Formats: sequence, C-alpha cells, structure tokens
Amino acid sequence: MELLTALQGGFGDSADALRIDGRTLSREQLLGAASVVAGRAAGASALAVVARPTLETVVALVGGLLAGVPVVPLAPDAGPVERDHILRDSGADLLAGAPDEPAGAVAALPVDLAESTTSRHPEPSGERAGLVLYTSGTTGPPKGVQLSPGALAAGLDALAAAWEWTSEDTLVHGLPLFHVHGLVLGVLGALRTGSKLVHTGRPTPAGYAEAQGTLYFGVPTVWSRIAADEASARALGGARLLVSGSAPLPVPVFERLAAVTGQAPIERYGMTETLITLSTRAAGERRPGSVGLPVDGVRTRLVGEDGGSAVPSDGESLGELQVAGPTLFDGYLGRPEANAEAWTSDGWFRTGDVATIGPDGFHRIVGRASVDVIKSGGYKIGAGEVEAALRDHPAVADAAVVGAPDADLGQLVVAFVIPDGPVTGEQLTAFVAERLSVHKRPRRVVLVDELPRNALGKVLKKRLLEG
Repeated sequence: MELLTALQGGFGDSADALRIDGRTLSREQLLGAASVVAGRAAGASALAVVARPTLETVVALVGGLLAGVPVVPLAPDAGPVERDHILRDSGADLLAGAPDEPAGAVAALPVDLAESTTSRHPEPSGERAGLVLYTSGTTGPPKGVQLSPGALAAGLDALAAAWEWTSEDTLVHGLPLFHVHGLVLGVLGALRTGSKLVHTGRPTPAGYAEAQGTLYFGVPTVWSRIAADEASARALGGARLLVSGSAPLPVPVFERLAAVTGQAPIERYGMTETLITLSTRAAGERRPGSVGLPVDGVRTRLVGEDGGSAVPSDGESLGELQVAGPTLFDGYLGRPEANAEAWTSDGWFRTGDVATIGPDGFHRIVGRASVDVIKSGGYKIGAGEVEAALRDHPAVADAAVVGAPDADLGQLVVAFVIPDGPVTGEQLTAFVAERLSVHKRPRRVVLVDELPRNALGKVLKKRLLEG
C-alpha cells in the first residue's frame, strides 16, 4: 500500500505546503529532494535520522520511505549511550542530520533542499518496516517498534475518517518529530491526506495563534499553556479541531479550552506499538476524561488480572486494555521474548494500560498497570481519578498520584502536587475524601515546584517513586 499519497499529485500543491519554523517547501520540491536521498539510501540496512524540527528531517524521512529502507528517528538530545544503542540495535548504516561525522560502520547521508531529481522511486510494497521507533526503555534498553507502511496507512486513514481530516485542512503543531504524535500523525498524516502542514518549531501559544490552522495537535502541557493565555486561546476559535494526546488532558484544561475557544478538544489514545486506536469523533460527543471509541478496523477488550477473564463494560470495572487490528506493529526488532510476552495466544496485543469501558462503548484510560493502579488495603484505586479530584481544587495547578510501598496497606496513595496558591496537604486530603471514597484519599501529599516529564509531557511516575 502506498503511504505518501499526497506526493502523487491530485491534491494540488503550493509553495508553502510544508512550513517548518518559518521555512517553506512545496510537495513537488519535497519529492524532488527526497528522491535524491532515496537514491543514496537505496540498499541500506536502515537509515537513522536525527529528527530535529526541520525541513531536512522531513526530506530524509520521506527519502528513506521511498527507498524502502527502514527509517529510525533519533531524538536530537539523545545521549551517546542511547544513540549508540539505537544505531547498533537497528543495524543502521546511514545517518542523516548529525552535526558531527558519525563513527564506525555508520556513514553520513547528506540532505540538501536545493538538490532535486526527476528520477522517482515508487514506494515499495515489501515486508520491511517503514519506521522503527524506539520506546522509552522504562524496563530496560529501548526496544525498536517495527511499523509497516500498511499499518501507518491504516492508522492515518482511520484518523482521517474519525476527524474528517481532508486536503482542505491546515494542520498546525510544534511537537517532536521522533514520536508517533509529531512524526506519524503530524508529518505523514499531512503527506497522506494532502493537508498543509505548519510546524511552529516550538509549541508556544503565540506560535499556535499565529498559524491560523484548522486542525491543531498538542499534548496536555501545550494545551494547558494555551488555555492560560486567553488571547492565544481565542485566536484558535476559528479552528475546526483541537486534538490532545500522549497523556490524559486534565478536565479543568478541557473545560477552559472549550469555554475560551468555543471548541471542546478531541482526545485520543494510542501507543507506539498500536498507533492511535481510540478517539472521540469530530461529529460526536467530546466527553472530558474520555478517549472515545475504537477507530475503524480496531477492536478492544478488557481482561482481568488472571489474563483471561472478561471485564464488564459498566464504566466502573477496571481491566487491562487489549487491542487488535490493522494498525498494530510487526513486533520488536530482534526481541523474540518481548514479542512473546506482548501478544496473547489468540492474537491480541497487551497494552499494559488499565481502562474502563462504559455501556455506550466510551473508553477511559486509568493509566499504566504498573504505576497507575494502586492496591491499598484490598482496594484497587485508579491514580487518574484521584489526580482529577485534586486538580478540581482551586489551589492546585497539577498533580500526580502514585502508590508507595507500605508494610500494612501494601501501597499508600501518595500525591505530588504543584500548588497554585496557599494550601496544605491536610486540606487536599480532606478535599479528595469529600469527593471520592474515603479509601481513595491521599495518605501523604508532597508539594513540589514541578513534575518530571518526558518530551511529550507524560509524568515520569517511576522517578517520583525513586525520589
């Protein structure tokens, strides 16, 4: 299946079809420069790309895809140990975008926007991965997630249907280009649907406001900053969709965005291994705290702790979310044991996330089973529910809840809170106990200046526990 359909013509073109940090490129120019890269990359084992938010990154990415060479995005701030592991593990023998000459068996691949060729490389239909994206490595060295062009196309087509995303849209975001959100959705999505792309360089409220898009992508941190900047938020009032992902959007931010922009945001859920599997719809209900329904072609189910018993869709019962469908990855590169653990015997992928499904099919993600389901005194407590209650307090800017080991209860509910005014831990504990079951109240509250986060704004809860 061809992936980059907007490069084949039929959608029209313009000099600013792609705009990244103020620099522009037409799709014809992109195809010409990327075809030069494809010619140089043809036959390589894999092409690693230092994925800075630049036009050169997009040219290198497209060139690798056109050549049928697996593309391995690298975070620009990756340390030498992480970078060397990914290059070695992926088998990459070419590297684009590195400021210094690569060492060892990896050769530098130059990318020049001024170069062009009319020679074309039809997208291959073989079984090689289109992208190899490396996970965060929370349980060991990062693993390479192999995503086929077919899975990428299926995922983007499902989102185009859910969000009514067309070539008439202008997509705006300022997200990193080495994750699914910014790279697959935010670049390949535009190159499949034919929409214009504006990447703001950095995801600032002012940058989003000035872009005048119809479709905006952001993570909760971005939307929180925009919601707090009323002038910028009002400038997004003409947009068609505001999409939030990569972490749960706090309900107060959801409500503030809806009030100021007149546009309730879309929330969606996915993983590197599955792409986006759940979303609220452009033409449907946008419910705070919910990631909606499965996208086209995706099936979901909840299972109990025994790994097999069905969990009822009553909106309350917690279970591990498992998914199946055409958007799933083709396994971890060179990790047979990890692959065996990731899949059930009947072909469902174990996400490791805990969720509830309501009678109407709407999904709510509680969080990772390892850190977001707290077992305290015989109760199962979803950290997200307690976090939402804490954020309702007028003196709370943000909160993260974890389970700390305890000899008596098994785990203690501990809240790390960024205050936004005078407040005490005792007041916050009482506030939660008034709104939720008493056993869900934090037994300890730690007031902090900030929460540790990754590049997409997800709170690193294991680091909180380590601290």
